[in-house]
Amino acid sequence: MTDKMTENEVEQEVETTADKQETATAENMEDLGQALEDSYAYMGNGEYDTDTLLAWEKINKYKESGEILPVTVSGIVNKGVIAMVEGIRGFIPVSRLDVKRVEDTNEWLGKDIRVRVIEADMESGKLVLSAREILKEETAAARKAQREMAISNIAVGSVVEGTVESLQTYGAFIDLGNHVSGLVHISQISENHIKSPKEVLEIGQKVQARVIKNKDGKISLSIKELMEEQRAKEEEEIKQNISETESIGTSLGDLLSGLKLN
Repeated sequence: MTDKMTENEVEQEVETTADKQETATAENMEDLGQALEDSYAYMGNGEYDTDTLLAWEKINKYKESGEILPVTVSGIVNKGVIAMVEGIRGFIPVSRLDVKRVEDTNEWLGKDIRVRVIEADMESGKLVLSAREILKEETAAARKAQREMAISNIAVGSVVEGTVESLQTYGAFIDLGNHVSGLVHISQISENHIKSPKEVLEIGQKVQARVIKNKDGKISLSIKELMEEQRAKEEEEIKQNISETESIGTSLGDLLSGLKLN
């Protein structure tokens, strides 16, 4: 009885061991399959070699991050130029070379520029680059910095000169240069009551105005205040001239009164 039980136990042990080995083998095969699949990114996949796969992987990361890439224009083609990124041939359309219109792409051959990846497709081998967006962003940033500097230099109470750039029902916008505009409210345009800025102003007209407010990048101007100051100044000059004339007249009267006529 004991011997028979011992044989059964042996058989069960053998079966259990075999099951464990089979399970382990299956798991090892799965691990091997996953490892082989993972290795395709580094060993090629039969259609693309390792370097090509890695290059496109980097290029897609550049696209996602919007990274700025320094490249050299290495060729001229129809409607654009060629530049290499990670060994992959990239196309830059002529419309994306500059913020200005490009007439002759031959002038760009050998030129170092900065680009972003805007389209990347390994299957079709399509890699499209652009320099225009970078230049637009930098131009906008420089313009903003220039404008902020110009605004900071405009002191309240100072007199500025500009050109009427637009007329609205509520007032007129004056171009002060350096991408800075100031608003003259309709109540600050004339000493007389007006219903529309068009009654006294026209686009392109040169005007002078007093700065009455400079806050949060917004400039408020007054043409009326400057006119009132000018009128007051002229009236004061007239008063002074009258006073001087009266003084001269009095002095002459005193002189004549002292004369004796025979």
